[in-house]
Amino acid sequence: MATPELISPRSPRVTAARRLAKRTFRSKERLFIAEGPQAVREAVAHRGPGSAAAGTGEPTLVELFTTVEAAERYADIVAAARAAGARVHHASADVLADVSQTVTPQGLLGVCRFLDSPFAEVLAARPRLVAVLANVRDPGNAGTVLRCADAAGADAVVLTDASVDLYNPKAVRASVGSVFHLPVAVGVPVEQAVAGLREAGVRVLAADGAGERDLDAELDAGTMGTPTAWVFGNEAWGLPEETRALADAVVRVPIHGRAESLNLATAAAVCLYGSARAQRAAGGCRSVTSS
Repeated sequence: MATPELISPRSPRVTAARRLAKRTFRSKERLFIAEGPQAVREAVAHRGPGSAAAGTGEPTLVELFTTVEAAERYADIVAAARAAGARVHHASADVLADVSQTVTPQGLLGVCRFLDSPFAEVLAARPRLVAVLANVRDPGNAGTVLRCADAAGADAVVLTDASVDLYNPKAVRASVGSVFHLPVAVGVPVEQAVAGLREAGVRVLAADGAGERDLDAELDAGTMGTPTAWVFGNEAWGLPEETRALADAVVRVPIHGRAESLNLATAAAVCLYGSARAQRAAGGCRSVTSS
């Protein structure tokens, strides 16, 4: 079989993809980059507004750049991308490295449509577990918390207007495909996020190391089975007093050993899994249903 023709590094398509490393161009084009086989596989399967089950939603993946070697190794992904209507370009490793934001590109790079959800739609779905990122600036942390929320079975993630761009390449990579799995609302002022969630019947908890309530005690008391939103703050200074005051309670993750503290993603995982376990307990689920 003949070797596929490689796209030129000076191609307008390559130039357009390279520009998506900058937030200005991502916002203008409403496109972002997803790298690696896991992220591209999830992008191929994802559809935008409409019925994904019925196949009426718009495909999220627009273009796929792949080396010849990666196209052979991940032939199923490339075939699925073509079937979904994405343009597939074969590129040299040098071209992929030029467009990629990683040190060691894996040979697959997808250009995807924005996929964030309006906050009103998140609320209309009556979520039971939500992660709210307030002033989270590090893209790796944001993506990792999104991945934790996905793993814990959360219904949505909300990034406030002061948080990092959801489509930052580092955030997308850190989510390891989870950005395609659950609704994410972006640019929501924290006051609006808390007010909207509370009106939707969701208890809002602020996660803070200096919280007056202890997560273990809350779990033991059986108070965690109701719909819950966790508000997580900035990596360096946590949540400001005005944000903590918005919450129904400020809860700390207990430190039983000698560690000074937990980092953001670890604390988020503990809190989200604590709520998920409580909500999946038979008593907790029944109490919410019957209320």
